Amino acid sequence: MVRRRVIVHGYVQGVFYRDTTQRLAAQHGIAGWVRNNPDGSVEAVFEGSPAGVERMIAWARRGPSRADVDSIEVYEEQPEGLAGFAVR
Repeated sequence: MVRRRVIVHGYVQGVFYRDTTQRLAAQHGIAGWVRNNPDGSVEAVFEGSPAGVERMIAWARRGPSRADVDSIEVYEEQPEGLAGFAVR
């Protein structure tokens, strides 16, 4: 199990980024959460299999069709054993 925190910059709020992230995480068996930040970025934590987490990070670089991702920061963290995926 691995855990990654991602911060996505660009036009990523108001485009169903969080909702789509939650749906895809469930499909890939990834636990964690996603939230909007006051600076206009979206922050997410992905926990699960290395392959599943990498798929979520790859998707986060594109986002949903209405998003315009400028950049993404990825941080490695220690897994906490999260269950489920929440929109915060």
